[in-house]
Amino acid sequence: MRTLYVSRRAVLAGTAAAAAAVSLPLSQGRAQAAATPAKSGYRWRNVVQGGTGFITGVLFHPSVRGLAYLRTDIGGAYRWEDRADRWIPLTDHLGWDDWNLLGVEAMAVDPAHPNRVYLSLGAYTQSWAGNGAVLRSDDRGATWKRTDLSVKLGANEDGRGCGERLLVDPRDSDTLWLGTRHEGLLKSTDRGATWKAVSFPAAPSATGQGVTLLVAVGRSVYAGWGDSDGTSANLYRTSDGVTWKAVPGQPTGTAAKVPIRAAYDRHTRELYVTYANAPGPNGQSDGSVHKLRTTSGKWTEVTPVKPGGTTADGSADSFGYGGVAVDARRPGTLVVSTNNRWSLVDTLYRTTDGGRTWTSLKDRAVLDVSETPYLKWGADKPKFGWWIQAVGLDPFDSRHVVHGTGATLYGTRDLKHFAPQIRGVEEASVRQLISPPTGQAHLLSGSGDIGVMYHERLTASPSRGMASNPVFGTSTGLSLATAKPSYVVRAGWGDHGNGASSNDGGKTWTPFKTQPDPAKSAPGPIATNADASVLLWCFGTANPAHRSTDNGATWTEIPTFPKGAAPVADPLDPTRCYAFDTTTGTLFASTDSGRTFTARATGLSSGDSEFQLVAAPGRTGDLWLSLKGNGLYRSTDGGATFTKVSSCHAAHTLGFGKAARGASYPALYMVGATDTITAVYRSDDEAKTWTRINDDRHQWGWTGAAITGDPRVYGRVYIATNGRGVQYGEPA
Repeated sequence: MRTLYVSRRAVLAGTAAAAAAVSLPLSQGRAQAAATPAKSGYRWRNVVQGGTGFITGVLFHPSVRGLAYLRTDIGGAYRWEDRADRWIPLTDHLGWDDWNLLGVEAMAVDPAHPNRVYLSLGAYTQSWAGNGAVLRSDDRGATWKRTDLSVKLGANEDGRGCGERLLVDPRDSDTLWLGTRHEGLLKSTDRGATWKAVSFPAAPSATGQGVTLLVAVGRSVYAGWGDSDGTSANLYRTSDGVTWKAVPGQPTGTAAKVPIRAAYDRHTRELYVTYANAPGPNGQSDGSVHKLRTTSGKWTEVTPVKPGGTTADGSADSFGYGGVAVDARRPGTLVVSTNNRWSLVDTLYRTTDGGRTWTSLKDRAVLDVSETPYLKWGADKPKFGWWIQAVGLDPFDSRHVVHGTGATLYGTRDLKHFAPQIRGVEEASVRQLISPPTGQAHLLSGSGDIGVMYHERLTASPSRGMASNPVFGTSTGLSLATAKPSYVVRAGWGDHGNGASSNDGGKTWTPFKTQPDPAKSAPGPIATNADASVLLWCFGTANPAHRSTDNGATWTEIPTFPKGAAPVADPLDPTRCYAFDTTTGTLFASTDSGRTFTARATGLSSGDSEFQLVAAPGRTGDLWLSLKGNGLYRSTDGGATFTKVSSCHAAHTLGFGKAARGASYPALYMVGATDTITAVYRSDDEAKTWTRINDDRHQWGWTGAAITGDPRVYGRVYIATNGRGVQYGEPA
């Protein structure tokens, strides 16, 4: 998953780690009705969508019944709370400056100390991303100590489903191993407080994968290497914690190029390894499964089905292998997953005889997605899975198997009936938010990958799933007619059209009869004016904006609209529309319903890609412009002039909600800074003063896409996050 929002740059500083350890609290969220109030007097909960993101790892604790951990590529880590039947977020305390750490590269638990858990964090290895970090906890993630690394990790890059790349040494609980992508192998002898690079026989490549997995086998440790060319070694072993050597006799060839995951059967003393010709989750077309009898060094291929050939419809049956999990109670019993098998759909294969014979669990699976209906993606039935690289097998229940997909975590307790076991996990990258003033839904949301959702309840996944007719992958625009709130339009990436309108507040949709040519390759923001008589649709900096006066039946270009800007409609006057041109720092306005635009205020901040222009509800020409590090500006004359708001020095996104009792102006909500802290604020006096309404436990990384209050409920605010879905807060 997904769109990458980046705003900070970092420089790689070497391979040693800085050992600055501080205690950090955790949001102890539980069931929706029992959310923990924030210190500010607010309580925070997720608007329930139901997963919506790539589950990259799941790890059952080998010694504690009902204890498991889950990781995601951009949405942090979770702990399974068996009594509450839900996942508990563990990394919501990571704030704005630590947005890169919401990507979890790997997890580790200590079999001998059940309360200990470790996370390695860092989403990207590019120069603009910050360095990684390791979190360590003695209370199952309730509190953390942190060590900042001087290397980068890639939890949202190719190979993010490999692993685990973090391991507690089987001989010494104080010793940990950490595999990196470009700096080889790191080791800690003080439980993750400090890290040092160790000698490793393989050299990383500039664009490679490095260490893809670490697994304990008895008192030895095995490491997978992702930069092999298919002929050189890709699996190494140490027996003394010092010297690493290639494992003799290991499989070679394209189908065994990259070791993806490994699991050890302590009963038979056999190590099972899944392989693919690419790290995944995309790009795999070949793969295999092999086992090593560690007592004799004998390798045996146990691939359930070899990739290749063609399907009944003539398409290629190409795929790799991903997850693997062994049954702790039954010798020779394990589950492996295919990955990137788009034609026949990915599956889990299960064996009870050490890989001699296999059964496909998909073939007789009954899927129940009633709790998260969006998983049908507009079709008649859901898929068993795709991007399956995370597989877990409960060590206390041989029939409890889970597997992660690109959008959920499926679980079964009888090897036949599967349903999402995702309650508590929300990973959407949210782009747009609308809280309608009337109607059944209090919220409409537009996200990456899952399009638009109509939230008739905030505590349950939308019963209608994703907005259909057409289904969009990623939403690029969402707008409501303020004088006719039953009318809503949306835009996005779709296979059967890129724009649609609704006359019932977003319940049902009708595609535009036509769409401008740029919509096919660059659908962008869309807006409807106040009375729903005009649509304005933009298509990036390379294409002109277009206008429709017949609900999308025909479109005409708007030569005077600034390319790359986003249209904003006046809430009261249907003839007025606005747009901010960040390339020149100029506010443009239209008084003829978007037919022509002319420059008004000039000399504003230019070149800011994270600006936002919003119009105050119930007023004409009352505009607010947030300009990231340049602060917040206001115009009360339709954009002819702007005045800087002195109460804050940084504003990233701004929205409005119901006014406080006795107040005549709507409540303002902002993600920004009134001093040095980027946080969530509310103002009840037109931005003269602000109150911080989130706290250090509830920060969710980068939150600069959208924020809005509820026009019907004072104090309620909705926040778009990049990986933790929609958060909503209410006064406790």
